[in-house]
Amino acid sequence: MTPTYFTPGPAQLYPTVPGHIRQALEDQIGSVSHRSGAFRALYQHLDEGLRQLLSIPASHAILLTASATEVWERVLQNCVEHESFHCVNGSFSRKFYDFAGQLGRYAHLFEKPAGEGFVYEEFLNVTETSKKQTGKVEIPAYAELVALTANETATGVQMRAADINRLKRSYRSKLFCVDMVSSAPYHDLDYSEVDSAFFSVQKAFGLPAGLGVWIVGESLLHKADNLLAQGHSVGSYHSLPVLYDNYRKFETPETPNVWNIYLLGKVVEDLNRIGIETLRKETDAKARLLYQFLDKTEGFAPAVARPELRSPTVVVADVKHTPEVLQKAESQGFVIGSGYGKAKDTQIRIANFPATSAGQIEALLQALRP
Repeated sequence: MTPTYFTPGPAQLYPTVPGHIRQALEDQIGSVSHRSGAFRALYQHLDEGLRQLLSIPASHAILLTASATEVWERVLQNCVEHESFHCVNGSFSRKFYDFAGQLGRYAHLFEKPAGEGFVYEEFLNVTETSKKQTGKVEIPAYAELVALTANETATGVQMRAADINRLKRSYRSKLFCVDMVSSAPYHDLDYSEVDSAFFSVQKAFGLPAGLGVWIVGESLLHKADNLLAQGHSVGSYHSLPVLYDNYRKFETPETPNVWNIYLLGKVVEDLNRIGIETLRKETDAKARLLYQFLDKTEGFAPAVARPELRSPTVVVADVKHTPEVLQKAESQGFVIGSGYGKAKDTQIRIANFPATSAGQIEALLQALRP
């Protein structure tokens, strides 16, 4: 029996990937030099496809890294001289915050328990004058970067795109960087406002791990250039100025994961044929099936109390006996994720990415029924 993976990353391969791999072998993509015209064409194809899929404006570069985790370090090195501000509600947003301290930056923290999320109305608007009067959270004046997580993979909580977009508009002078690791391409960010976002390919894009994508606005590049001019270190071969200089030629500083760059370009082409609005509607429809099951089935419950903050792409459930649930699903050909960290034995995580269909979701839920 060939298993179907509902794990939140690495996840189920997108259905067209095997065919693209066969074509890549036939075209000897693994032997293409990263200084060749053939590679530049691959990178440009990926760039144009992602711009179409995510509505990325010309003001933003699309840079390639080894992973999304790398971007945590790169954005802090290149864009924060002293202070950053982090919204934390799970293990992955916490790690972004921890990286700031490890790099010697002062990191402000707005933290919530697992299962809770952030909405725009909780923050002090720039037109308001006192958080004591409003009871809201103020992003500190000296914080240079605001780090948000669109989808906390550990806890299944989303920060809605509308809230992210509105918050940026209330703090235009701050740099905003959004972790979209388990939500791209679902989240509808306004990149004309949001300065930066990043994701990795082994989740919703349905590819093997080993490639990160960093979307970077001109505001970040200006910040890195200014820090460099003042004598600050912004890293070495993957500093933002070096990555950007290479990007202008559709190249990378070092030999990259050419294989995955090719595959991502092909999958993005496939997703564009479907259309982003259709993909989002399909994701929402599948998420409704999952959450309806959790609401109505004995032994299962959504881990996120507020429906509007429940992630459409990584559904997390409280269960009584995680090992038994995992074993039951696997015995019928479905691999789902356990809870993350301390929740390993009390929760399950089910990925709802484009690679799996509504029919496969329904079959999984049938397998999980008591």
